Amino acid sequence: MFIKNTWYVACAASDVIDKPLGRKICNESMVFYRGDEGKIAALEDFCPHRGAPLSLGKVCNGKLVCGYHGLEMGCDGKTVSMPGQRVRGFPAIKSFPTVERYGFIWVWPGDPAKADEALLPQFEFFDNPAWAYGGGVYHIHCDYRLMIDNLMDLTHETYVHATSIGQKEIDETPCVTKVDGDHVITSRYMDGIIAPPFWQMALRGNGLADDVPVDRWQICHFTPPSHVMIEVGVAHAGKGGYNAPDDAKVYSVVVDFITPETDTSIWYHWGMARKFQPQNAELTANIREGQGKIFSEDLEMLELQQRNLLAHPTRDLLKLNIDAGGVQSRRVIERILAQE
Repeated sequence: MFIKNTWYVACAASDVIDKPLGRKICNESMVFYRGDEGKIAALEDFCPHRGAPLSLGKVCNGKLVCGYHGLEMGCDGKTVSMPGQRVRGFPAIKSFPTVERYGFIWVWPGDPAKADEALLPQFEFFDNPAWAYGGGVYHIHCDYRLMIDNLMDLTHETYVHATSIGQKEIDETPCVTKVDGDHVITSRYMDGIIAPPFWQMALRGNGLADDVPVDRWQICHFTPPSHVMIEVGVAHAGKGGYNAPDDAKVYSVVVDFITPETDTSIWYHWGMARKFQPQNAELTANIREGQGKIFSEDLEMLELQQRNLLAHPTRDLLKLNIDAGGVQSRRVIERILAQE
């Protein structure tokens, strides 16, 4: 069900400072903490003594100390010491490869021997002064593939997000889906329309008129295991649309890192990187607030959809043209799973 020999976002780097953090990823209970010199480490969240969760312990001198009986674990999953005990014969627990990058902690839940930092995805907008980024995380009770379906089919914006980014022109404009290896792209372009409220706010934030016709675009990119980047924006009509100069448009990338927790729950790390007014902290906060409200609407829909599917496991679902992005993304996942 999950691609395991790959990198997932486990949490924000700021979530792990001086205390351990417990998190389940791909049905694996893990504990994250900072060892020697602040380097991030991840172990199985299971003390080899009595099975207590190590995430309820503390970090002392770079060692993870179990909160039950004081057993100390090293970053390699081996017991270092325990008060009054000889620990040489203690069994090791799993350790997971980790990398800290882009403000996130990434973890490889599969075969450690196959972990390669070169396989981490590359992004131009992180750590780049020409861009601004703001985001958050939601814990959602749904199959991670339902979230991918949602993000690769933006037709739902007309209905789920009617007061912010939805508009009837989304329904009226067909989308095009193509596959390039493991990369699935679904795109839609709408010309000569009025921007919906969220994009009117963004236009004002870039010093542009918000009451004139615009050209709008949505370009959804899926890459395995479960990342979706969506190029979005509007430009004053007749200025070139997606290719308009920066002073005539607002251009952003919706960043979606979907990390499976269990078969029916996810950690959803969402955000928006924008390429206009990157130094404007107030605009970043406003966009983050607006985007957070938008994704909270998806949360309710996805969780109730998951309940329905669990209650009716034998029902066949329709696959329409608007579902092509999600369908093709699932095929990529299935092909990689078969290879693992």
